[in-house]
Amino acid sequence: MTYALGAASQAKLVGVHPHLAKVVRRAIQITKQDFTVTEGLRTKARQTYLVQTGKSKTMNSRHITGHAVDLAPVVGGKISWDWDHFWPIVTAMEAAAKELGVPLESGARWKSFPDGPHFQLTWAGYPK
Repeated sequence: MTYALGAASQAKLVGVHPHLAKVVRRAIQITKQDFTVTEGLRTKARQTYLVQTGKSKTMNSRHITGHAVDLAPVVGGKISWDWDHFWPIVTAMEAAAKELGVPLESGARWKSFPDGPHFQLTWAGYPK
């Protein structure tokens, strides 16, 4: 089955670096797991709130500059937070990034603070 990004997901890619948006758009075409974009570009106020509530650890987030997105699996028409549903998205995002030559980091692979929904352009490939 081929999936497509809905209007809400497309809207959340506004302000996201075009290379990362292209990776997301390619990943939805090749994924085995439907997904939605939950966040793209963030304001500093939003990031402050996420740090204060423990949902983020840094004010140096790549979301603030449009270099990160959060994606969530959609199962039965609803977002699932089951980790098993994130891995096919990680696989698709990494494959799309490789295909397009875009250096990408998957938060699901972080050791100190695993973040399944998070994908960002690497600092080395895309400094501020």
